[in-house]
Amino acid sequence: MTQLMPVPKYHQIYLVLREQLQEGRFVNGLPGELALMREFSVARVTVRRALERLAGEGLIVRQPGRGTTPTPTDVLTQKDASDRPQRAQLNGLLENLISMGLRTKVRVLSVDTVAASGPVAQNLQLAVGSQVQKAVRVRSTAQGPLSLITTYVPDSIAKNFGCEELAEKPILLLMEESGVRVGRAHQTISAKLADAEVARHLDLSVGSPLLAVQRLIYDEHDRPVQSLHGLYRPDRYEYELELSRVGNIDAKVWVSHELSARFH
Repeated sequence: MTQLMPVPKYHQIYLVLREQLQEGRFVNGLPGELALMREFSVARVTVRRALERLAGEGLIVRQPGRGTTPTPTDVLTQKDASDRPQRAQLNGLLENLISMGLRTKVRVLSVDTVAASGPVAQNLQLAVGSQVQKAVRVRSTAQGPLSLITTYVPDSIAKNFGCEELAEKPILLLMEESGVRVGRAHQTISAKLADAEVARHLDLSVGSPLLAVQRLIYDEHDRPVQSLHGLYRPDRYEYELELSRVGNIDAKVWVSHELSARFH
């Protein structure tokens, strides 16, 4: 059994400070190293490693004798778009997911035709043992690995594309080119800890927290055509939802609308 390790302390401090910077704190400068050491109960080397990562991402400016300050807004807006948090507007399911795919790089780890296991067969409404394409890919941004994605597609659809095509185009676009008309998707998001293999692919420590996404894609006839399992680094990826209330005064229901998926 793989032994799970805690998230490194410097990374926890980095995440906290990064979030506070995004909230607009530290207008007058970040606390000094000694103050941060006391706040987080860590050694100076741990604080410095967290600050070095923030500086490496261009979020702070460190000046000897003058302290540490957030990077000016005008400098951030001039940075290349690939170095900033990127956002794909949801103009439609297919458009959003393809847009995200086109703005990241992909490395195909494996593509195989396999017999559908019980859960996969159930998701895709196939008989157990039916032939499906299993593809495993790592997507990355300019900052490094973003996600480890495993997809299952019925062989009747996936026979038109393989490793070479998956390395060049988003899988939903390839499915559309194969005649599939995407209709809707059902998605759940939970949390998971990275095991040794996942940690290696996503450049993380074993036991690091991840966003686990389960997505089932349906065509316009409401037939499942793709089952996806994705593991995302939460420091580089987030979902944004908006809730609105509908119904009359006696029965009001809150419904969610996915606005966008953001990656950093």
